[in-house]
Amino acid sequence: MEDLNLHFTGDFHAITSANNLLAALLDNHIQQGNLLGIDPRQVLWKRCEDMNDRALRNVVIGLGAKADGMVREDHFVITVASEIMAILCLADDMADLKARLGRIIVAYNFAGQPVTAEDLHATGAMAALLKDALKPNMIQTLEHTGVLVHGGPFANIAHGCNSVRATRTALKLADIVVTEAGFGADLGAEKFLDIKCRKAGLKPDAVVLVATVRALKYNGGVPKDQLSQENLDALRGAL
Repeated sequence: MEDLNLHFTGDFHAITSANNLLAALLDNHIQQGNLLGIDPRQVLWKRCEDMNDRALRNVVIGLGAKADGMVREDHFVITVASEIMAILCLADDMADLKARLGRIIVAYNFAGQPVTAEDLHATGAMAALLKDALKPNMIQTLEHTGVLVHGGPFANIAHGCNSVRATRTALKLADIVVTEAGFGADLGAEKFLDIKCRKAGLKPDAVVLVATVRALKYNGGVPKDQLSQENLDALRGAL
């Protein structure tokens, strides 16, 4: 349990490295002549780390001498918020992973046109860092049930589900597969059904929806200050 909560298999480290490699190549391209005409004021790609360090959310980089790069405002996000995390979880295989990585829009040029990771020739290097992270991770529960834990993009900015490859692997190994669809039925579950299942061709046989009595009464029209009171009619209305 402790190993799972700490470094686990290194997938997050690989995603962090691939993300920051792209950021480094982007800034180095600007430093070395900027042949793509990237507008430093329209850089979209952010650096990341697997730590919620709010002091790094907004930073200034390139301070120092001319050799230290162009001064500009930059940002850090937590690793699970990286677009690469979402890409890893939706990729079918290495070829699909490379295609998705190459389409990442990192900035816009002075003409307002998008600049992609493929334009920076970053795809191959990022894929090399992710080649092992693309493989699902097999562990077990405290009751010795097999579990595939792979990836974890935020549901509020991405699709909030584990990887397509993990789910497909589980379906090959077991008669019944249960997967978590991210937090919130109106967020993670909808994205699981509308994004992951559609992209991967998955068709769930059943959905388990967890709800509190207070939440059901609220959706049945009961005001928040009256949720502690018994109201069977509101429960029936919510159902």
